[in-house]
Amino acid sequence: MSERRRAVAMIAAVLGLGVVIGIAAGLLTLMLYGIEHVALGFVESPEQPGSFGTPSWRRALSVIVGATLAAVIWWLLRTRSAKVPSVTKAVAGERMPWWQTIVHVLLQILIVGCGMSIGREVAPREFGALAGQRASGCLKLDAADTRTIVAVAAGAGLAGVYNAPLAGAFFAVEILLADVTLRTVAYAFACSTVAAWVGTLIKGTHTFYDMGEPSGLFTPDLMGFALVAGLVCGVAGAVFRFGSSWAERHHATGNAILWQLPLAGVITGVVAIWVPQVMGNGRATAQMGFGGDCDWALIGVLLVSCVVKGVMTLLTIRSGASGGVLTPGIALGATLGAVLGILWMQGFGTNSIGVYALIGACALLSASQQAPLMAMCLVMELTDAPLNLFVPVCLAVAASTVCAQWLGARLDRAGAAGPKPAVHA
Repeated sequence: MSERRRAVAMIAAVLGLGVVIGIAAGLLTLMLYGIEHVALGFVESPEQPGSFGTPSWRRALSVIVGATLAAVIWWLLRTRSAKVPSVTKAVAGERMPWWQTIVHVLLQILIVGCGMSIGREVAPREFGALAGQRASGCLKLDAADTRTIVAVAAGAGLAGVYNAPLAGAFFAVEILLADVTLRTVAYAFACSTVAAWVGTLIKGTHTFYDMGEPSGLFTPDLMGFALVAGLVCGVAGAVFRFGSSWAERHHATGNAILWQLPLAGVITGVVAIWVPQVMGNGRATAQMGFGGDCDWALIGVLLVSCVVKGVMTLLTIRSGASGGVLTPGIALGATLGAVLGILWMQGFGTNSIGVYALIGACALLSASQQAPLMAMCLVMELTDAPLNLFVPVCLAVAASTVCAQWLGARLDRAGAAGPKPAVHA
């Protein structure tokens, strides 16, 4: 293929995939809202981020039924059908079976809508990777170009579902490709931008997390807070990354998913009696941090929410569910950042709790993903935060990423030196 034809094929693939993935992201979002409405009697929004007004029996019934149905279908997919590879493996060239991937995507939206504690962002990324592979095959692209297209299409899935083109592009370039060139960046931004725009035409647009009216000014005390919060959230992020990796390596396989995933649903339903914000992708938990007040009484609620959300997310992954940890990571960072902000404001604070939650969310997500550009942009886009706040956010992210990398290496060595994992049926 000539260089000119190759360029035309790549541009056509990027723009066409942006439209297709944007449509899919919009429809998946509407599907999530529909499931929430039927199962829990609400539709998530900045004003109502969780099922707080839903009776406890209905919350329990929703997660148990959703988890049981998903367990049966996932068991059939994983034991009676072709395996659905991860997005990373798809970028590396492993083929994604089309109908199995579609079912896999829909199941992830189902369990999040029913209230299981896990993120929904993997579903649109998997659809994007599937579409990227098929488009590359139709255009007869070589292996290198196919790898690029699959990666930028997966990133566009993230951009489309959250209206976050910067995060989607950086996810493709920083995590999947690890290749920052003029071409890859241009393709990633083009595909993610089109997907985000088309997605909003279907699902609408609004701020995902409501911070109120934060000040964009950064004072010396806020820079000091950013450094402290970066170190604390770096430790928490490294622990969460280690835990999610452990849960994924030891997730239920074979017949075990038939009882472990429903059991996780039962536990989630019981916990949600007292901590309803634990349900779903983390939006309700995070909003408690972003929209909190400087009140000592709130510290206990935030800490309980943070710990419970982290534990239940790891339990859901360990039980065999597929899904993401980006929005749960934001929830952990926002609540931890708000706690630190309440303490900080007793002596130095000159800003709102929402800003402290923002810094904590960016820092912890960067640490847990080891992808600072993607993490910062995702949180900033989801909160519609003032761009000036990139200054303290960057300082916090720098501290958290370095801290998490140092601690993560030691956790990994400690885990490797421990007893070998048991084999699950």
